Amino acid sequence: MTDSEAVPGGSAANTIYGLAKLGVKTGFVGAVGRDEDGEELIQNLETIGVDTSQIRVKQDAKTGSTICFSDKLGRRALYVSPGANNLLASQDITLAYLNQAQIVHLSSFADEKQFNLQVGLVKEMGTSVRVSLAPGMLYVTKGLEVLAPLLEKTHVILVNRDEIERLTSREFRAGARECLNLGCQIVVVTLGKGFTTDKAKTITGYIRDAEQEYEIEPEEQGVESQSETTGAGDAFAAGFLFGLLKGKAIEECGLLGDIMAGFAISEIGARKGLPSLAQLSQRYLQRSGHQL
Repeated sequence: MTDSEAVPGGSAANTIYGLAKLGVKTGFVGAVGRDEDGEELIQNLETIGVDTSQIRVKQDAKTGSTICFSDKLGRRALYVSPGANNLLASQDITLAYLNQAQIVHLSSFADEKQFNLQVGLVKEMGTSVRVSLAPGMLYVTKGLEVLAPLLEKTHVILVNRDEIERLTSREFRAGARECLNLGCQIVVVTLGKGFTTDKAKTITGYIRDAEQEYEIEPEEQGVESQSETTGAGDAFAAGFLFGLLKGKAIEECGLLGDIMAGFAISEIGARKGLPSLAQLSQRYLQRSGHQL
């Protein structure tokens, strides 16, 4: 038997939604079609407090969509129909709006024009703006050489193990060093259900900066994992960026990301399980012993 459900999504939009639910002042830059799906996406962001003034409505296009197939083993297949996303152009984006932000979070586009648009934007943005990049498999398959102009301007890159090993053709820890060499300040690698280290310790995340590496350990007695993990990486990004915005140490940012991902996979879909600030604070206190 197959169950299906239509829910608002989009990698960057999911992360922004998660941040907004935590009380962070957020805005979204993108494009939708003039259709019911576009209206629903905008309304869904507005209900949580996201500024949607920079979302452009494209008259003769359908809103982008993705069909996700997920089985009981957690295997997924994604089929992307970009729609209006492929019509986003430089004249649709106000540089001054981006320059007001502390962090600009980017995710991938299917079309080459939008990739080049992002490369141009990160070069033009003010130096006070930190760039966060979740390249996904769409950008990873382009290779390091193509991504280099983005990576050299990226403060934090958020990838899973498959993505960084595909991107760098190296084991994830060596791949993280490769990304640092290209200009990234922080490399965050999520490890799904876990990776067993040489010391027989299980970790669910790995973070590397110029000075040291950090390992994220799973919750000892947490919510039971679900096989449907859509949006877990987007939620992790929200938690990690929330920590950065609050001035938390890198290992604390990683813990916040792990907690957010755990909430996300407790429900089907990328947004339904995302926590409020009170819920996140309670779980953070339980795992760290400290107030958020």
